[in-house]
Formats: sequence, structure tokens, C-alpha cells
Amino acid sequence: MIDQVPHSDDSSGDVRHDEPPGSTAAAQPSQPSERPLVVDVRNLWVRYGRMVAVKGIELQIPQGEVFGFIGPNGAGKSSTIKVLATLQRSFEGTARVNGVDVRVDPTAVREQMGYVPDFFGVYEDLTAREYLHFFAAAYRIERGRRESIVNDVLELTDLTNKIDAQVDTLSRGMKQRLSLARVLLHDPELLLLDEPTSGLDPRARIEVRELLKALTEMGKTILISSHILHELSHLCTRIGIIEAGEMVAQGSMNDIYRQLSLLRVVHVQLANRSPELLDRLREVDGVASVEEQVDRIAIQLHEEQTSVEDLHDALMEQGARIRMFQPEAMDMETAFMKLTQGKTA
Repeated sequence: MIDQVPHSDDSSGDVRHDEPPGSTAAAQPSQPSERPLVVDVRNLWVRYGRMVAVKGIELQIPQGEVFGFIGPNGAGKSSTIKVLATLQRSFEGTARVNGVDVRVDPTAVREQMGYVPDFFGVYEDLTAREYLHFFAAAYRIERGRRESIVNDVLELTDLTNKIDAQVDTLSRGMKQRLSLARVLLHDPELLLLDEPTSGLDPRARIEVRELLKALTEMGKTILISSHILHELSHLCTRIGIIEAGEMVAQGSMNDIYRQLSLLRVVHVQLANRSPELLDRLREVDGVASVEEQVDRIAIQLHEEQTSVEDLHDALMEQGARIRMFQPEAMDMETAFMKLTQGKTA
């Protein structure tokens, strides 16, 4: 049992759409790894009244992966997560957690996952200790084991010194960490995190991000949604960009950049810079342009043709004496802006 509102018993999934259920989003998921799938979503459609919130999403997440779900508010991120959390029973398509259909056996799914919504529940009259013991009992953890498990999750989330603090006295960042402590009580394999850093100050965001890194090292499978793009690029093994209910791109950051044919910029300082050398560099395979700047040159590179490492070797072959060679980090903001148009479902 987890901290969530009751759902209706409507499991019919009788939903009609403006588009045929067989039509899927243009972006196809990259091939799953050899690891077993923890999340397996096929042709998912979710409708609220006349509004179609999710339109044929395909999503497979193998064991141990951190998948970032990126999109503007209203794009369909939360609706997809609620299906996996067994909170959204009216949908078409299939959604499975570790092979268990969320519609057929929601109780078994809840035992394998933990869901952190983008808001904190109303438990302000409890202390952190009481809050966690309440949920340990709800998870049916044996009474004799509860104290040690509560202490373990408090230590993991760095809240041990707040064990007797009233929940309503905690900062928003501490409440988010307490929410993570709650869902870790029963040691779930899958974590569903809906905007876990929303509204946090910079320090609290860093603390939550470091906690998520620790959970990744523990082998947890994580689906995390956010519109704070740069945070997910450093945390996630793969990302999916969703807009107006459709997955417009899915894969690693390198996959998405190749899909968009975005150029990598490499900054180079040369000890023997000359017009003749720059002309030769412009002829190197994969080089789109060479821009002269005050103290360096900026090379735009098609990585699908030439890797950054091969570019370095090509510069040496052309007689370049390199003082600095610095590729720019992939910019998720650029990918997001190019892929989306600011639409919602």
C-alpha cells in the first residue's frame, strides 16, 4: 500500500479517441537492452472527457535504468506515470511492471514500485518517525523490523536528525526527501518520481539529485519526470521528450542529437593558427564550419560522420599544434526547443 488516493474500480478501459488506437507517435523507442524490462508500456492512450492526454505512447525501461520524462506542463507525463502507479484505471493499451499488468493485478504492482507525486500528502500532525512507522505498517512490514528499516531510510535520505520533527515544520526539500524515504520502506525495484525537484531551492535540488544518484547506484529502476532539462541530462541513461501526449523523441542524449542532426561545437586553441591551416581543417570529413574567434576557433562537427576523437586525430594529421581541445557538452535545452512547439494535449 502506498500514499495515494483511492482509485475507482473502472477497469474497462473503454476509451474512444480522435485518432485510431493503432496510430503511434512518430518517435519510436530505441531497442531495449538485454536486461529484463521493469516498465513495458505499449500503445498507451489516456482520455479525460473529450481531451486526449496520452496518444499511443510506447515506453520500455530495462532494469537499473534511469529514464527521464521531459515535457511542458500538460504534455502527458503525469497521466502516464499515474497509469503505472495504478491510479489511472481508465486507459487503452497495456502497461506492465515486471511483467504484471497494472490493470489486472494493481496490488502486485504496488508491492514492486514506489510513487512520489509532485505534492506532499496531508500528514502535518505527525512527526517524521510517526509518518514512516504509519506507512511501514501500511506496507505490512513486520513490527519487529520497522524500527531498523525506518532508521535505514532516514539515514539514506539524511533525515536522521529530523526523526522527531513535526512534518509541517520541514522545508519543502526535506518533505521531498521524506517522501522518498516513505517509498523506500518496502524496498521497491521501480521508483516513479513526478517532478521531484519542483519548487525546490538550488541547494535542495542538489540534495535530491545526489540522493537519486545514490538510489541509481543501488540498482533501482527510476522513471523521473521534469521540465528542468539540464538536471535530467546528467542523471538519466535515457530520456523521452513528450509533447501534446505524443513521444517526439526517445533515447540517449547522443541518440537524440543524431536524430536531430545537431552539430557538436568543439573549441580549439592552436599554436600555429594560419589561414592555410584553417582552410585544410574545413576540408576534414564531418566538419561543417570553422569559425575564427579572438583566442580560439570553433569547429562545428557532424558527429555521425566523424567522432570528436577522430577530429582530434585529423587536426594532428593536418599539422595542428593543439593547446586546447574542448568539446561543448550536449545541450538538452537545444534538443527540447527543436523537438517541441510549446503545445499541450
